[in-house]
Amino acid sequence: MSELGSKKSGGLSRRDFLKLMGAAGTGLAFAPFVPFGNFMPNPTQSSLERVPVILPDGTHANINTFPINSAEVITYPSTGDTALDAEAFRKWQFIRLPEELGGTKKDTTAVRAYSMICLHLWCLWKYYPEDGRKRGECPCHGSMYDPTTGTAFQGPASVQAAPSNTLAELTLDLDSDGSLFIMPPKFNINDNGVIGYGRFA
Repeated sequence: MSELGSKKSGGLSRRDFLKLMGAAGTGLAFAPFVPFGNFMPNPTQSSLERVPVILPDGTHANINTFPINSAEVITYPSTGDTALDAEAFRKWQFIRLPEELGGTKKDTTAVRAYSMICLHLWCLWKYYPEDGRKRGECPCHGSMYDPTTGTAFQGPASVQAAPSNTLAELTLDLDSDGSLFIMPPKFNINDNGVIGYGRFA
């Protein structure tokens, strides 16, 4: 009687509750084997376009004016929403290489754009042009990245097996006037890499 009464009043019976918990447990047990990426928005499946490299001051980056051996944080892909664009996984170190590493060239070989997510424990690393360092460094555990390749050469990220030792990278393009653009990336380990996981160099 009480079970029937609880169903009429909208409550769950003990039996129904246990069935629900069993179904939820089964779902959680098999969750790791479901390819959720096929059902979720994915940059690889989106219609990404060639977009300008926009510096923090709002200007379009240009190879003729962006200083040699310097770096700025850029956002990609940018949504225009302040909260979304502040996400760490949208942040990239846009680097003009030092002179001795080809930074004086007037083509895309002089610049790089690497994901700022360190491959060790996802802290944000930074490029340090000063003091002769000229490398990317993570402040959390000391992983260091080669600015020409994005590959870790020291610290915990450097002992991780490929592709988890090389940062995701954006492909850059150049107009005849020197304006820099980001080409539509392929976020997989063989092309532009996977943010926070890496790529094969």
